[in-house]
Amino acid sequence: MLSAAVIAPPALAAVWLGGYWLLALVLPVAFLMGLEWGRLVGYGGHPWLMRALAIAAPQPVLALLIGGWPIAALHLLLLAGALYALAGALDRDASKQSGLWYAAGLPAIGLPMLCLVWLRAQEPAGAETVLWLVALVIATDIGAYFCGRLIGGPKLMPSVSPKKTWAGLIGGMAAAACVGALAATLVSPGAGGTPVLAVALLSALLAVVAQTGDLAESAVKRHFDVKDSGTLIPGHGGLFDRLDGFLITLPALALLVALTGISVLQWQ
Repeated sequence: MLSAAVIAPPALAAVWLGGYWLLALVLPVAFLMGLEWGRLVGYGGHPWLMRALAIAAPQPVLALLIGGWPIAALHLLLLAGALYALAGALDRDASKQSGLWYAAGLPAIGLPMLCLVWLRAQEPAGAETVLWLVALVIATDIGAYFCGRLIGGPKLMPSVSPKKTWAGLIGGMAAAACVGALAATLVSPGAGGTPVLAVALLSALLAVVAQTGDLAESAVKRHFDVKDSGTLIPGHGGLFDRLDGFLITLPALALLVALTGISVLQWQ
């Protein structure tokens, strides 16, 4: 808890301030997650491959700032292909599958970081939207934990995560819906503001997406027989362990905003 209390305030401040402050958060986080992914998928003994992925991970964000989404997407795809080829060249004993796991780290890290920067830049409520997403993912984890412990019942996916239950999922959805309703009320009050029920329902759906991200990371760790993605955060494991829910909710929300053109917390 102490580690989270120390890390959270500057991270939230960077999201609120945006601009270079956000970049000062995103670029180092992407770099460190690149190192974590390399170790997680079995390349901890290959320093050059670890460094290559860590250096590549922040680059799509820089490409977004320079040339927009087309350049960023092309950059991400080309870098992922280059990493796959590099893994094959430097680790000839590995299978093609392990090279794919290694290269998959780039989109797994780069795409959510791109979506974070893009969502924060959306007007008129980019900062509020990102902070709402942060709050609902945290609420999902808390609601799922307490409801799972107090109610128990059937397991959600016991082969992947033995402790997660259906009751926990529903509790996480309920907690996220409450956060969504509160955010809509605070950010855009009044009859002409954002429909509170709509944001509450969207928050509940995103809670399911967040839990999917949690399960996906658990599946990867189970596949590679790893307990935690890293040791960077004392008592909490690695960055992937803390950010797994965001890695899939950020692209999901960005896609929704891009397709609908709606600023979630400032409907006009």
